[in-house]
Amino acid sequence: MQQTSIKKRVIGVDIGNMRTTYAIVDVRGNVVAHDNFSTSDYPDINKYVDKLTESIITIAEANGGYETIRSVGISCPSASYISGCIENAANLPWKGIVPLGAMLRDRLGIAVALGNDAHNTALGEKMYGSAHGMKNFIVLNLGVGLGSCFFSEGHEHQGASGYAGEIGHTCIEDNGRPCPCGLKGCLEAYVAAAGILQTARELMAESDKPSKMRDADPLNSEVISRLCDEGDELAIEVYRRTGYLFGRGLATYASIVNPEAIIITGGVSHAGQWLLDPTCESFEQHVFRNMSGKVKIMLSELDDRERDVLGASALAWEVPEYSLFK
Repeated sequence: MQQTSIKKRVIGVDIGNMRTTYAIVDVRGNVVAHDNFSTSDYPDINKYVDKLTESIITIAEANGGYETIRSVGISCPSASYISGCIENAANLPWKGIVPLGAMLRDRLGIAVALGNDAHNTALGEKMYGSAHGMKNFIVLNLGVGLGSCFFSEGHEHQGASGYAGEIGHTCIEDNGRPCPCGLKGCLEAYVAAAGILQTARELMAESDKPSKMRDADPLNSEVISRLCDEGDELAIEVYRRTGYLFGRGLATYASIVNPEAIIITGGVSHAGQWLLDPTCESFEQHVFRNMSGKVKIMLSELDDRERDVLGASALAWEVPEYSLFK
């Protein structure tokens, strides 16, 4: 009888608008090795795939050999697990439909699974983070954009095309701020990083109240949250307004899917209580009464990059094994 060895490692890849992080992950969820490169340095998708292929092979060969890798999982904004494509990404350098899963599989010769970054973040939270042991929950990734995924009775809900949970692109203001997706008035345009900055600029324009935001260079969501810590009243008002709209959007979401918890991840979540307190207050004002006081809203406790590559690695374990080398 012929013996075959079971491959016990996968590679998880998290593609962000600025950085691509990749890691070897074993069956116990241990990160064996990791590295990254700049996404924005490769505006040509073919050159990007060449760089990613080279990076994956190099890290694998340096850590036990490429032959030990079972499969690759990729987490990316605007990606569909069902099609294996990035589709019309608003915040990435490649436009239109990009069949990234097939492109990388052809170069690597092993199985590749591509999934939406918010969905993979939720997988990471379910397996290793705050959602462990939960069956009904929402995970949101709030940073450059706003993505989300929800689990119902222990199962991720993908939707017909793989884009279920796009709460960031629901309208909260008729003919409101333009959103990178092409619509106007989207929730993302008010609560993601660029939206927070715009709110700050609007507040400074409509008020003569002194604020360190006026002299900050650069001014961004991280600086604004730091000024909140210093007691800057105008900065605190920026997050109060952001939290109000965010809580209103989450209340609508929760009233539809009835989660036991909402877990907030991503760079903007690092504002902590400055974001969380007004969000929770607004949520309770707007959520369906029978759910009031029953939905936990919490910040993720996992490191952003580690959670996202772990979520991508979980996707890699789910794809059927395939190899050109057998």
